Amino acid sequence: MQVWPGQTYPLGATYDGAGTNFAVFSEVADRIELCLLHDDGSETAVELRESDAFVRHAYIPGVMPGQRYGFRVHGPYDPARGHRCNSAKLLLDPYARAMSGSIDWHEAVYGYRFDRPDARNDLDSAPHTMTSVVINPFFDWADDRPPRIDYHRTVLYEAHVKGLTMLHPGLPEEIRGTYAALAHPEVIEHLVELGVTALELMPVHQFVTDNRLVDTGLTNYWGYNTIGFFAPHNAYASMGDRGQQVLEFKTAVRALHAAGIEVILDVVYNHTAEGNHLGPTLSLRGLDNASYYRLGPDPRYYTDTTGTGNSLLMRSPHTLQMIMDSLRYWVTEMHVDGFRFDLASTLARQFHEVDRLSSFFDLVQQDPVVSQVKLIAEPWDLGEGGYQVGNFPPLWTEWNGAYRDTVRDLWRGEPARLAEFGSRLTGSSDLYQDDGRRPLASINFVTCHDGFTLRDLVSYNEKHNEANGEGNRDGENYNRSSNCGVEGATEDEGILALRGRQLRNFIATLMLSQGVPMISHGDEFGRTQGGNNNAYCQDSEVTWVPWPKGAESGSGGTADIEALRMLEFTRSMVWLRRDHPVFRRRRFFHGRPVEGTHDDLSDIAWFTPEGEEMTQRDWQAAHARSLVVFLNGQAISEPGPRGEKITDASFLLMFNAHQAAMEFVVPINHGTEWQVVVDTAIPDGVLPGSGRKVRAGDRLRLMDRSLVVLMRPA
Repeated sequence: MQVWPGQTYPLGATYDGAGTNFAVFSEVADRIELCLLHDDGSETAVELRESDAFVRHAYIPGVMPGQRYGFRVHGPYDPARGHRCNSAKLLLDPYARAMSGSIDWHEAVYGYRFDRPDARNDLDSAPHTMTSVVINPFFDWADDRPPRIDYHRTVLYEAHVKGLTMLHPGLPEEIRGTYAALAHPEVIEHLVELGVTALELMPVHQFVTDNRLVDTGLTNYWGYNTIGFFAPHNAYASMGDRGQQVLEFKTAVRALHAAGIEVILDVVYNHTAEGNHLGPTLSLRGLDNASYYRLGPDPRYYTDTTGTGNSLLMRSPHTLQMIMDSLRYWVTEMHVDGFRFDLASTLARQFHEVDRLSSFFDLVQQDPVVSQVKLIAEPWDLGEGGYQVGNFPPLWTEWNGAYRDTVRDLWRGEPARLAEFGSRLTGSSDLYQDDGRRPLASINFVTCHDGFTLRDLVSYNEKHNEANGEGNRDGENYNRSSNCGVEGATEDEGILALRGRQLRNFIATLMLSQGVPMISHGDEFGRTQGGNNNAYCQDSEVTWVPWPKGAESGSGGTADIEALRMLEFTRSMVWLRRDHPVFRRRRFFHGRPVEGTHDDLSDIAWFTPEGEEMTQRDWQAAHARSLVVFLNGQAISEPGPRGEKITDASFLLMFNAHQAAMEFVVPINHGTEWQVVVDTAIPDGVLPGSGRKVRAGDRLRLMDRSLVVLMRPA
């Protein structure tokens, strides 16, 4: 076998049409072997003799796509000093573009002996672990272009590759649950008709199911257990895992882009699947443990701000390089349009505290590729001071947990929430305005993958996670939910009607709020997880989206009819938002008249149900759960894309979160005639065609826990 010196960059395995360059970093290693694996179980070892700046490298002619490989690192095994090298462990390439196989959790994949945890384990892990794969990077992107949807026109849809597509009746069975399913016209048509502009995929970086779940017959369904930051998860490929997963993923992105839909990845750069000091040796731990992980005062143990056993070392230049290389790779080579960063506060921990000016954010800010895509933070982790909603740098948007909590509280009837609800409805200026950000920094959501589904939010007071095998101890205990009178399933028509109203209230509130709305997959159908609010390990019909039957034939049952009705309402609210820029302003309201408007009215005004302007006392009243909001479509101050003045219809939003019906007075001096366009008290929610007309001073009776929207044409 010929072995040429090769290059230090790029790291990983790079095929050029004639052979493959291999490069891997380790400062602690004495020597590193590249192991080329054969289908009969044998391997060919090639020592990487060339080394520059602790990067070992070689070019091997004739190594083609589909070749499986791994590394064996010879170096110190001294946990007391933070070193865990062990040449008996076949290590995954941190930069591998694809990975093959799975881990069977034999004792051999661990660096220590089960009977003597302080002793090195010299069992060969190769027969029991995953392998890295050389891929063909060439792909015909044709005329693919990123949609580049502005934030003010963005509607996010959080989805799981398998969960979204596994039960879709219109898909061939052989592609359900795969990347190929995302590219299927049936799935794309649903997203387009719903009004989605960005598909936010739960983790598709290669992840593993840890041994604890395997032993209990469960799986890591969500995927927040990454082992490969460059590799698409192999189980989501329909054609095999020798690089086909890369082809399928790219094909899906190309198809979604052609439909005008962006692809955003939920990424987990805060920890890896190697766990704590008792975890397996799969990749980074065996390559250079101390360079990649945050070690504790006693280097045998890990600093854990993620609740997963370890945290990546964000002050290490090699960790930062790996993360930035990964982000650029997914943008430039896989054509994704942005990232949602799981437990993003951990990325800001250079030392102990969360620092918004940490090296990671500096690198992102100056990067000409990564800084130009959508960057969304989950602004918390489990460490001290980890809750950082509103504190990320101006380039970033954030999952607004305060929005979620406030909207849930309002509709379940919590006292003294009206003032904060007003702030959340109008873009959370208290969180984002002081550092120059705008309402679009707020990613608004009521539900997401973590917690109750929308249906369960109005059907359960308590979590029901028994199926997870942890005695119902896992998952959030404080859900801000209301079962509307009965825990779980019921045939009580009154309770079912109330639950239907609350579902429509949540969707309507989300779409009427300033900021960027995010829908959790299946909520448009009102799907349930049976009260499980931590379904991370449930790869079954518990978590898969139940697509309703009878959409065309009319053969569906009552549940399907209700699901389709909910879908139609959600579509209508999304398109109401898209059609009216007053609901998606790029600047905050300022509460005063705007020059040049013919009505000389403020851009926003607040009223009591009696039609009187809200006072400080009204805002602070503990019993107040209702209000009216006037949005002036003539007072949108920002210019259009060509510099033109934007005008829109004006709206009155009437919220009644009381447990009793109330009469609302249509305010005077803010428009003579209005038309009802939304009423969540009726089963369809949105009136077909033209709703009834009302005039200033008229009284409208709003059912308990309902919402009405009135429109005055421009």
